[in-house]
Amino acid sequence: MKIIVKPNCPKNKLLEFDSVRGAYRVEVKAKPEGGKANLEVEKFLSKHFKKRVKIVSGFKSRQKIIEILE
Repeated sequence: MKIIVKPNCPKNKLLEFDSVRGAYRVEVKAKPEGGKANLEVEKFLSKHFKKRVKIVSGFKSRQKIIEILE
């Protein structure tokens, strides 16, 4: 699943599907320093989907590919 992350936001949110880029937009509170935003994305989406989530690609990019594990 493709996502586009916007770090340093007031709260964590999963926004609408961006049909132009073919990805969901995700806002997180954490700053993009030292992998903090990546950890926040994994934790937030794990709670949202109630399954373990792992970033597969895009560790230093706003566009990421995540895998939802069972």
